[in-house]
Amino acid sequence: MLHSFCSQPSCADGQAPDAGVIRDPAGNLYGTTGGGGASGQGVVFKVDAAGHETVLHAFTGGYGGGNPDAGVIRDPAGDLYGTTTEGGAGGLGLVYKLDAAGGESVLYAFRGGADGYTPLVLA
Repeated sequence: MLHSFCSQPSCADGQAPDAGVIRDPAGNLYGTTGGGGASGQGVVFKVDAAGHETVLHAFTGGYGGGNPDAGVIRDPAGDLYGTTTEGGAGGLGLVYKLDAAGGESVLYAFRGGADGYTPLVLA
């Protein structure tokens, strides 16, 4: 076991990691939690090979999104991309980018029409 997440919604390091993780060339793992974090809206995290977890981004809900249900993908520059099931301009989820410094950019906010809404990962 590399890292054990707290089971309370108020855990700063995140709670309820439902999706898988990805690995970079240095052996770091990246993933999301659907809850916890500073606002209880989930986090994007990194766990290094020694098991030390770092919260890269804590979601706040609202326009910045919340409750990421899916994991992330990583581009060659180290930017991470993913979706949230809540938040965005219409409150119906969004697609985000986290740059290597942890800055979030909302790439797309779902509107609930033909573009869909609330992107979920179904097992």
